[in-house]
Amino acid sequence: MLIGSFLAYMFDALEILLLSYTLPVIRDDLGLTTTQGGLLATATLLGIGVSSVTVGWLADNYGRKRALMVSLAVFGVFTAAILVVHSFTIFLLLRFVAGLGLGGVWGVVSTYVVETWPAAKRGRAVAFVLSSFPIGGMVAATLSGALLPNWRLLFFIGGVGVVIPLVVVGLFFRESDEWVQQKTTPVKVTEIFAPELRRNTVLAATVAALAMFGAWGASTWLPTYLQTDKDIPAATVAMFMTVLNLGMFVGYNVFGLIADRIGRKSALVLSLAGVALTLPLYVVAADRMTLFWLGPMFAFFAAYAGIFGVYMGELFPTRVRTTGAGFCYNIGRGVSAFAPLTLGVLAVNAGFGAGLLVCAGFMACSAIAMTFLPDQHGATQLREASAARG
Repeated sequence: MLIGSFLAYMFDALEILLLSYTLPVIRDDLGLTTTQGGLLATATLLGIGVSSVTVGWLADNYGRKRALMVSLAVFGVFTAAILVVHSFTIFLLLRFVAGLGLGGVWGVVSTYVVETWPAAKRGRAVAFVLSSFPIGGMVAATLSGALLPNWRLLFFIGGVGVVIPLVVVGLFFRESDEWVQQKTTPVKVTEIFAPELRRNTVLAATVAALAMFGAWGASTWLPTYLQTDKDIPAATVAMFMTVLNLGMFVGYNVFGLIADRIGRKSALVLSLAGVALTLPLYVVAADRMTLFWLGPMFAFFAAYAGIFGVYMGELFPTRVRTTGAGFCYNIGRGVSAFAPLTLGVLAVNAGFGAGLLVCAGFMACSAIAMTFLPDQHGATQLREASAARG
């Protein structure tokens, strides 16, 4: 389950991040403005935002395995279809529909781990699975360095590659025992806004929205920033992004251990605040060598998505776990759909560096908002210990 979930989310990350690495070439090839380039990322994230309701509802009503396979198939097919796209409008549509699948994987794989691992080791297990995101980023960077400027072939290979996790999930995954035992009446999306859950749902969605706005604004335009503002060649940018993603992979797994040790909430505040403090240092770095080493440092702190996986999974009961966690995280990604477009417009007037500083501000606001949410770590362990004794 860990390996299969790792592979599924790795391909999810690969599909999402390919656009960031190929955007400069796509803009030149199709004659797109900076604003139109931002719209491509916006369409993807809007699809992810819509999936926050659809896939979570599917997983809670019809099972984790079925929802995961549908998500993988949808984004694989519609990413591969970019091979033959020639219209900007069709490109936007394909990215939106692919986003419907891309948004579902995070919630389902997080739920699988939460429902199969004990609380004492759950943080590191979820973080390991979700640390496949920077691995997907490294694969995307490597493929981009090898295949660009042929961005059509790049998207086709990424889409077809989804066959690998589909086969693993189809053959080796079994349905979550906890979901099977808990399933009674059909789940309604409105249940996550019941009086006992409403405050946590709204607050967690706010934290995720602030964090994702900063994260997607930065990640979409970071390769372009390095090329245009720092005059770094495209091939070298691919190497920079590979090293940056290595730092993020290490950060995910270290923060997974930290979350198990000091609690999910404290680890999240530390992670979000760390990005807010180190990203500005990256922006003001003057030379390539400093950029090369500061990238992995700020990426190390960008482990919040991994901790969100276990924190939000524990925030909701089994019955609405995927709906609740998926809604909070992916509605955040949906709101952040406007980040690439907003930063693209800002870059026209103030430069990409100013846009990245704005992203750091959003991360700081997310860290502050996180302090108003409960720490579920201790309560979850007590419940499990009580159940084991009983």
